[in-house]
Amino acid sequence: MPELGAEGAAELYRALADEEIRRTAPRPGEYGRLFFFAPAEARTAIEAWLPGEVLLPQAGDDLGARMAAAFAEAFRRGARRAAVIGTDVPWASRRVVVDALSALAAHDVVIGPTADGGYYLLALDRPRPELFQGIAWSTPSVLAATAERAAGLGLRVRMLDELPDIDTLEDVRAHWDELPALLTDRVRQRVERALRRPDR
Repeated sequence: MPELGAEGAAELYRALADEEIRRTAPRPGEYGRLFFFAPAEARTAIEAWLPGEVLLPQAGDDLGARMAAAFAEAFRRGARRAAVIGTDVPWASRRVVVDALSALAAHDVVIGPTADGGYYLLALDRPRPELFQGIAWSTPSVLAATAERAAGLGLRVRMLDELPDIDTLEDVRAHWDELPALLTDRVRQRVERALRRPDR
């Protein structure tokens, strides 16, 4: 956000989310999707953006609590397996989701790691709120701490292939060859100006 401004960063992330939503659209009978959003008062805007989707406000004080609550809601609605994915990984696809859910036949936890020490996907075979406790969220230790926590709980973990996520302007720069096609001209031009600044 410092380089693009709040509006520019929001437009960039919406483009990334649009691509991921498109790529993870399930084929008939594969899986259902729930969209958890924040803040709760943004419902009207989210409904206009994602008409016809199941939209639920996020609940919880931190990222771990929000993910635990999302899993609890998915299983409450009858899911036998569930996965959460972030919206800043436009390379995630329905194949990744299907593979993660299928891997739960032989594992308790499936994790899709990112290069920065976090993860883009977490899949579970049942609600496991204890998995999200004692994690320093939004730090480079999230993946390692989660894997360690799972091991301590005696859970069988499967790691998927690593995918990059987009958190910073340097992430944008590293993957710029692939991103312009996802952006409107206005957003692309704004990002290009930020990338050209001599202090970057």
